[in-house]
Amino acid sequence: MRVLITGAGGFVGNHLAAHLSQAVANVQLFGATLLKSETIHPAISDNRLIDLKDYAQVRDLLADCRPDAVYHLAAQAFVPRSFEAPWETLENNILSQLNITRACLELNLRPRILIVSSAEIYGQVSADQLPLDENCAIRPTNPYSVSKVAQDMLGLQYHLSHGLPIMRARPFNHIGPGQNGRFVAPAFAMQIANIEEGRRRAVIKVGNLTAKRDFTDVRDIARAYRLIIEKGRPGEAYNVASGMAYSIRRLLDILLGLSEIDIEVQVDPARLRPVDVPEIRGDSAKLRRDTGWQPSLTFEETLKDVLADCRRREQG
Repeated sequence: MRVLITGAGGFVGNHLAAHLSQAVANVQLFGATLLKSETIHPAISDNRLIDLKDYAQVRDLLADCRPDAVYHLAAQAFVPRSFEAPWETLENNILSQLNITRACLELNLRPRILIVSSAEIYGQVSADQLPLDENCAIRPTNPYSVSKVAQDMLGLQYHLSHGLPIMRARPFNHIGPGQNGRFVAPAFAMQIANIEEGRRRAVIKVGNLTAKRDFTDVRDIARAYRLIIEKGRPGEAYNVASGMAYSIRRLLDILLGLSEIDIEVQVDPARLRPVDVPEIRGDSAKLRRDTGWQPSLTFEETLKDVLADCRRREQG
């Protein structure tokens, strides 16, 4: 089986490559990345440095690898960045996907394609709407979520108009070892690791601690993506969620409890978002029903692994 992973050098891409290399027999993995500095999992036998916004490069890539499955992970995924550079986020996330689907049509390729949307598309909701299922209204609250609405709907449109076997994943927050330090769990964990190494005073900077999020381990996310490709129904959208919401305060308390140092917590206004949804919790009943997926790692296990990873990074 020939599999293309876009964004192969990213957080999820590396975990997905590791998972597919173990879970899929006779798999040949191809990768597409933008930066030479990105770390590529050794299971990827052929990685291309390309700009997915360039149609000719995308067409040549697909003509060469002729995949049976495409996991389209590549995206600008940092919400605060989308406020700073909205058009960059929209162009990157929408045009890259559009080029992949157009190239498949031009080359007469019909791989099973997974489009990674986001639970951010549901936006700000009231408590009585939780947990969110795939039929909930779409109310994007930032440019990143607008780009994900467009990706989600483009995936559906190309399935309906051209019959491409496209499935859409709507993952809720995912965390795990290897995540960029801009995101909440590694941001806290790296500060703790720095403090433990004596490189900063025992004060941790935080943003809004009251927000509640549905966190799933990235290794469980990778498994969900494979199962959607294998068993998902073309045209369908699938929430990928644990169904449990934890406050950022709870996340921080667990990490602090894994350290023997007494650490002070201070709110940093620079870490607060212009718009922050109070609580997000997802219903993944459709995913579980169609694929048999369910999370295998607990929130506490994941955070223990995140802190261990940040300690290794800090120790060099």
